[in-house]
Parts: sequence; structure tokens; C-alpha cells
Amino acid sequence: MSADESEVQDVATNPSPDGASGRDASGRFADGNPGGPGNPHVRAVGRLRAELVSSVSAGDVREIVQALVAEARGGDVSAARELLTRLLGPPVSDDLVARLADLEARVEEVARTGSHG
Repeated sequence: MSADESEVQDVATNPSPDGASGRDASGRFADGNPGGPGNPHVRAVGRLRAELVSSVSAGDVREIVQALVAEARGGDVSAARELLTRLLGPPVSDDLVARLADLEARVEEVARTGSHG
């Protein structure tokens, strides 16, 4: 092991209890650690979201959804995709469904035979 690797290993296994990292002996943030600076834009985004929420009524949302439904019924594929994704969540891939079925079959086999090899 080189000197650099040894130093990295030492830091990984023996974190500073209260040094520049502000962590305790187990590597967790120590009491009084102020944490990072956070997202500098969070307050501005919060104000914008609050403004958006106060500017859109329940009736506005209802009209928007009704227009989206009308577009989807009229054959607008992107409107249908948006509506269905918002209602049902993103589509599940066939591969995931096949893997889940295979896993369920294996679990049943193990439960039936007690063998998992």
C-alpha cells in the first residue's frame, strides 16, 4: 500500500472527531455543525411557487385538465401521454414485468421445495 493509499485508508477508517470536517468519531456530523450552505436559490423558488399557487384557482386547474382531456380524446398523443402519466405514473417496462414474474416464480419454488440453489 502506498503512502497516499494509507492516508486515504486512515481518513476513511478514522474520521476527524471535530476537525475541519465537523464530524464525530463515527463519521456523523457533530453537534453544532452548521451543515453546508444549502441551495442558494431555494428561497426564490419558494416565493415563485407561492406566487404560482396563489395565481391559479381550483377552477383554473379544472379547466386545464378538461382541455387536456379534450385534446387527448381528439387524438393528441402527447396530451394523452401527459394525462395518463400524471394519472397512472410512468409506464412499467416489459423487462421489469418479466423479471418480477421470474422472481415470483423463484420465490414460489423456494417456498414449495425449501431449496434455493
